[in-house]
Amino acid sequence: MSKPVFIIAEAGVNHNGSLEKAFQLVEKAKEIGADCVKFQTFKAEQIVTQSSPKAQYQLKVTNPGESQFAMLKALELQKEDFVSIKKHCEKVGIQFLSTPYNHEDADLLHDIGVSAFKIASGQLVEPHFLKYVASFQKKMIISTGMATLAEVYEAVEAIKSTGNDDVVVLQCNTDYPSKIEDTNLLAMNAMRDALGVSVGYSDHVPNNYACFAAVALGAQVIEKHFTLDKNLPGPDHSCSLEPQEFKELISGIRNIEKCLGNGIKTPSESEKKNTYGMRRSIVAKTFLPKGTLVTEQHIAFKRPANGLAPKLVNLILGKKTSKDMQADEAFTYETIAF
Repeated sequence: MSKPVFIIAEAGVNHNGSLEKAFQLVEKAKEIGADCVKFQTFKAEQIVTQSSPKAQYQLKVTNPGESQFAMLKALELQKEDFVSIKKHCEKVGIQFLSTPYNHEDADLLHDIGVSAFKIASGQLVEPHFLKYVASFQKKMIISTGMATLAEVYEAVEAIKSTGNDDVVVLQCNTDYPSKIEDTNLLAMNAMRDALGVSVGYSDHVPNNYACFAAVALGAQVIEKHFTLDKNLPGPDHSCSLEPQEFKELISGIRNIEKCLGNGIKTPSESEKKNTYGMRRSIVAKTFLPKGTLVTEQHIAFKRPANGLAPKLVNLILGKKTSKDMQADEAFTYETIAF
């Protein structure tokens, strides 16, 4: 059996700038069974201009009169906050992950000892940045929203050019919430086959169907937004899962893993005991005196499997019975005169 799917609870900026809320997100993510809780490491002045408009989805769920800069500024955390969050993750026993947006962000995360980097879809097309982060020689998990296969190829090649081959590519549709018909999960395996990388899925669909389908198709990583309360103010809460919903997502994934099995077609232990009662034998249709030349009209196929199997029917057709046979008596090697 392959390794269990690695499930990332994307806390992102759903802490609303509060270290205490960040701790609560960590604790809840651990409580519901996520493998990892992920945040975002940035400085507003380094990723947007002062006058940058909000994205369309942000306008729908936040104050449209507020600039994107002002919104992000209120969602920043400091380096010491990330140190504290990572220590809290270690304390409760869940992996810490965060998305850097600039060299300084990557340096900060490297300095505090992250084991991997998550790259957002927007930075997929920035090879200089990808090479810098990849140069730390840690696992790279990259989302591919808005990208063509050619752009994903260029990103993977940029990472591998640093000698870092530890890459996981996530199929993603960059819209919040995302329409399920825009998911295009088959592209996930197309990237796997074309690029020779591990794959997964980063989800923004309101329900969990796409995540479940991704696991069935072979996703090794699943990421989904996570919040304490969908009604909290902020850009991502409304398209995130609350703890109970996320717990149901995890339960569904783990059950899908169980039903996928090991890929070897063989009877399960639970069904082996049913073989005798469910499979059939070749039986005498009516009373057959000793010496009867057996033809099709003399036989039937009936349960249980206590005699010759139906696939051996040609072994007895045209042969004579070696004894009197009662109706429904199973043919065996001893009942035929060879």
